[in-house]
Amino acid sequence: MSDASRTPSPSDPPAVDAVTRIVLRPVASPLPLGFFALGMGSAVLSTLQLGWVPLAQSEVLLLLILIFVVPLQFVAGIFAFLARDAGAGTALLLLGASWAGTSVTSLDSPPGQPVVAQAVFLLALVPFVLALAGAAVKSKPLFAVLLTLTAVRFCLTGLYEAGAGEVWQSAAGWAGLGIGAFALYGGLALLVEDGEQRTVLPLFRRGAARRSIEGDLREQFTAAQQEAGVRHQL
Repeated sequence: MSDASRTPSPSDPPAVDAVTRIVLRPVASPLPLGFFALGMGSAVLSTLQLGWVPLAQSEVLLLLILIFVVPLQFVAGIFAFLARDAGAGTALLLLGASWAGTSVTSLDSPPGQPVVAQAVFLLALVPFVLALAGAAVKSKPLFAVLLTLTAVRFCLTGLYEAGAGEVWQSAAGWAGLGIGAFALYGGLALLVEDGEQRTVLPLFRRGAARRSIEGDLREQFTAAQQEAGVRHQL
């Protein structure tokens, strides 16, 4: 008789699923906060790149980004990990750290002057942000588009910092305004979805992301045993 068809004996050890409980703590979605912080930071920085704010006041804007944008991105990223979304958490924390790094180094550089070291950093960051966008495109295409636009903006700014000319800075500024508008819509759509517990404004969720909204509780937790923090190794 095979083990599968054998009647369990009282002396047999209990099955793993009979003695194991995985406890999950519900958290509010951090994505609206992440979208709004990214959009706000992009729009504010664009005013500097487009020359709408005097260079003499650039320090004020950079400090506002450090005080306002960076902490919100970090909070959103940490809670994205707590909500079991490694992709969103990685993206939000990576962007938050990039805002912090470029703001601090810009504060220590002559206003309005390209910094080659920043160009190296921003251009090196582009493929990593695009990789995150590629990972998100199958399930969260709206988030993937936002990350792609952010990568384009990093590339344009990097070209300016490398000394390619001010036209690239202006292009980065306009791209930043586009990111701000896109992030405003995305954050609003996510807030409405979270409040209504259903998609109201189009978010174009697909695959696992769509099932996470429309699926039942059993479907949500089926793969929990394979997730980091539950399985033995990462």
